[in-house]
Amino acid sequence: MKILAIETATPASSVAIGTGTTLEAMSLQVNRRGHVGFLVPAIDFCFRQAGWAPTDVDVVAVDIGPGPFTGIRAGISTAQAIAAAIGAPLVTVGSLTALALRAATGRRRIWPVVDVRRGQVATCPYRPVPGGVVRDGMPEVVTPEEFAALVDSGGDDALVVGDWQVLPESVLRGLHRVKTGRPRYPSADVLLEIAALKAGADEFAGPEDVRPLYLREPDAQINWTDIREEGVWPGATS
Repeated sequence: MKILAIETATPASSVAIGTGTTLEAMSLQVNRRGHVGFLVPAIDFCFRQAGWAPTDVDVVAVDIGPGPFTGIRAGISTAQAIAAAIGAPLVTVGSLTALALRAATGRRRIWPVVDVRRGQVATCPYRPVPGGVVRDGMPEVVTPEEFAALVDSGGDDALVVGDWQVLPESVLRGLHRVKTGRPRYPSADVLLEIAALKAGADEFAGPEDVRPLYLREPDAQINWTDIREEGVWPGATS
């Protein structure tokens, strides 16, 4: 089974292709605003490295978030376009799961962190199990102080991974029985591993499932009520 994995939910964009869980090629860049310009050249590069054609792909995997809006949209739209063009099914993966899987430890409860801006992070607890991790709660968006309260309330030894550098130092110093570690960002090679397992279990995503997992409203919103009532765009002049 040949899989194309696309990761754009954080500043680290990456593309990976592989046969099952075996990585064939990968491309990565860290650029908070460079998702769109990176994807197509990265996909072409991976195909050339592996000697694949787009039609060789059996499954397309994509990270649906949580994460910043623009990056997630870029990855999902690219994955949907490729899947539609070649007739391949889609598999969705969450950025928090991808972080937790790569950070799996023998005993510590894992708290992956994704910076979603506006002074907030997305997080969700995971527990390591033989061969992987299991989610131990629901994803949510919290302030640094709320995050510290969540970790402390668990009462377990904890490992914080992901973009924990965005948390104030005072928050991390106040956490007991807690270590910080890697990875900082999810990557497409981890998506590849998860997608191979999901595809093997026929856990494909329907059209209604391939939606961004934002966990909050976008920063900029259109006031559709004003538009309908006034017949003009906000700020437009006559």
